Amino acid sequence: MPNLTLAQARRIALAAQGLHRPRREAAPSARAVASAARRLQVIQIDSVNVLARSHYLPLFSRLGPYDRARFDALSSRSPRRLVEYWAHEASLVPPELFPHLRAWQRRTWMGADRMPPALRESLETAILELLGAGTPLSASTVQRLLGGDTGRPADGWGWRWTATKRVLEDLFARGEIGSAGRSDQFERLYAPIERILPDPALAVVAPDRTQSLSVLAGRAAGALGVASARSVADYFRTPVRQTRAVLDALVDAGALEAVTVDAGTEPWYLDPTAVHPRRARGRALLSPFDSVVFERDRLHRLFGFHYRIGIYTPAEQRTHGYYVLPFLLRDSFVARVDLKADRAAGRLLVRAAHAQSDAPADTAAELADELRLLAQWLGLDDVVVEDRGDLAPALSAQAGTLL
Repeated sequence: MPNLTLAQARRIALAAQGLHRPRREAAPSARAVASAARRLQVIQIDSVNVLARSHYLPLFSRLGPYDRARFDALSSRSPRRLVEYWAHEASLVPPELFPHLRAWQRRTWMGADRMPPALRESLETAILELLGAGTPLSASTVQRLLGGDTGRPADGWGWRWTATKRVLEDLFARGEIGSAGRSDQFERLYAPIERILPDPALAVVAPDRTQSLSVLAGRAAGALGVASARSVADYFRTPVRQTRAVLDALVDAGALEAVTVDAGTEPWYLDPTAVHPRRARGRALLSPFDSVVFERDRLHRLFGFHYRIGIYTPAEQRTHGYYVLPFLLRDSFVARVDLKADRAAGRLLVRAAHAQSDAPADTAAELADELRLLAQWLGLDDVVVEDRGDLAPALSAQAGTLL
């Protein structure tokens, strides 16, 4: 198999994700927003709003300050160019992937199978009739209109959902209803799936599962540029063994190329149309749920960067903070910052800043520029650096106030 050096693999991976070159200075157009979203194939959604909703950040990383309303329109206005479904986690994906994802996604923890059958069936019927007769509705509105038991179980049912919410999520996971967008409170607005998809035929098509896996693996490999079977499988959360089998079939068909990285023994899969930049010149802060970093083993393998977000770690055990964003400079991850948007005071708080041991001399200056750009996009007036971490003094000298 051909061999790629680590440096080559890094640059290919960054180019595939649109992170290998400086952003354009012009304000991103609606077409640029849609193109960047489609390049990624999957944009993970998370409810944490310490800095900004996580699904907004990947496009800022690649485009700079953009109009979030243009991004919202991709999944909330017909004909939708993105739809929400289970992928890596709850994610926005191109609508044509919906039937392929439905063929493989198994979120058994949210199923309604443990509910009394008569209750489950009656709620399913009532919910489908209600959603079919009107506009998209949140779970709280469905609960209010249907009435019934609003009690929450002490344990067992996932996130202690009501029976109505449980059935709604079960119908969503089965692909019978979808999300027409999110409310201001970040609640899904449920509607029949055939009204969500731009092509209603996608709601009923049942593709061959092996073919569906081949489609998903091919899309993931293209979005990643070069990756192991495990990383490809992780992109849409498909089984590794079966994913490796379809990847090998795609190699046999000439759709992918098997390579090694850094003279390793494990085959990686290279998109033959991938760009091979001679150098990387980009700069970006990345969401903890960005598709470049959410597979931590690949991040460490390619970039030598050990990363954890912090929010799932007890406070006394955190090393770098709570909501920690990696900082990419050119072809390396050189620092990480714990960020918080203090909206009441109009400040972007850098709760901690840590540099890698081999961070280049311009790390603080480049990071300060990126933080100012981020603050501007979020409508915040100042960047305030707290005195935590080895990079904080140099960063504050570049970015402004030190606390």
